[in-house]
Amino acid sequence: MLLEAGTASVIAVTTYSPFGEPERATGRWLPYLRLATAVALAGIAVGSLSAGAAAAHLPGGTLDVVRNVTGMTGIGLISAAVIGGGLAWIGPMAYLVLSEDAILNAWRTPWVWPTRPSQDAGAALCAALVFVAGAAIITARGARQRAAE
Repeated sequence: MLLEAGTASVIAVTTYSPFGEPERATGRWLPYLRLATAVALAGIAVGSLSAGAAAAHLPGGTLDVVRNVTGMTGIGLISAAVIGGGLAWIGPMAYLVLSEDAILNAWRTPWVWPTRPSQDAGAALCAALVFVAGAAIITARGARQRAAE
């Protein structure tokens, strides 16, 4: 889960842009580029992690990697919209700590999807909903720009 949270953090931080208002005023394709970047980077992360772990025979398999990376990436994208792209890594890392505690204490909720088996449809649905929400928010409004930026 640490590698999955790390990749989600990197994807979330890529939403940061130093250009700010001029970028939003001149780019009509910008929302589509935001969406394409988030989806492409999540896909590349899933493929890379799955290929790297192919010899290790992960207990949850590729389904686990897909669910965890997409869900944590969604958390990172929502964090980027709320606290800014430069600090968006905080969301996936905080969820990692929550997930580790949930695994240790055997929580049984689909909202903490890393605790669930890889074939659990409810956990996969929760992770997918979080990714779709994060992608929609980041597509529509982008990462939050603070006054100092």
